[in-house]
Amino acid sequence: MGSSTIEGQPGTAAEPAGDQPREVERSGRTRRLVSLAVLLVGAILFLFPFYYMVVGALQQSPDPTLAGAFPNPANLTLDNFAAINGRVNLLRTLLNSGIFTGGVLLATMVIGLLAGYALAQLEFRGKGLIFNVLLLGLIVPFMLLMIPLYVMIVRWYGLADTYLGMILPFAVSPTAVFIFRQFFRQIPKDLFDSARIDGASEFNVLTRIAVPLAKPAILTAVLVTFIGPWNEFLWPFLVTKDAAKMPLAVALANFITTIASSVANPFGAIFAGATVLALPVVVLFVIFQKRFTSSDLGAGIKG
Repeated sequence: MGSSTIEGQPGTAAEPAGDQPREVERSGRTRRLVSLAVLLVGAILFLFPFYYMVVGALQQSPDPTLAGAFPNPANLTLDNFAAINGRVNLLRTLLNSGIFTGGVLLATMVIGLLAGYALAQLEFRGKGLIFNVLLLGLIVPFMLLMIPLYVMIVRWYGLADTYLGMILPFAVSPTAVFIFRQFFRQIPKDLFDSARIDGASEFNVLTRIAVPLAKPAILTAVLVTFIGPWNEFLWPFLVTKDAAKMPLAVALANFITTIASSVANPFGAIFAGATVLALPVVVLFVIFQKRFTSSDLGAGIKG
């Protein structure tokens, strides 16, 4: 009779028990919507300066107010890019920035991989001291080294107005070495020992085992290293005075300080140059951000 009473009476305890999963589901859905809303607001706030820069670069008549973020389509043009290209030669300066940044990346990856692997997997005298000096290099500002580096590069080596003179001070990146060292320390030593037992040389161990596993670290180091020389202004400005060798950042700075007032829309021209300078960094990040995945570090160990 007890069971028939429960089945016959409406609003018994069986119904709230059935509604509980729905309440949990609704609560979870609400939390997800709130989280998405917060992330959306954060994304808008983060992307707004880039959006405002692009819109300012496309405006025919300058509007530095907040209303300029929503311009009249009739006021949009590519004339600002043409104007700054006529004064700066964007293709040439972009090529200079590419050579400067590419040289730094090549040297950083080669030296960083070799040094990081040695500090992580090899045993030799002075290893701890070298790592401590590396950490010291991370905390010493580049400004403190700029004067002695300038004397060394320009006066001693005579590398003024050369790509090599711009690249050399950035060829060794303590940050990249530290990234590779920390990554290689996570790889089991048994993996390398197995290759050595099979007769592989240390160079083969590095190139055929360590480097393929280090793709996430390589991508991270490339992105971190790329941003520095690509946006670097002060050192190339000191080393080179030849307009044919100036990177884009230096050429834009000279444009702003000398001939910006000679164009019809200096505001838009400056934004146009900044857009060209920022675009490669954004593209590189969009390409690489999907590849920041961890490797299966223990896949090559039997048992």
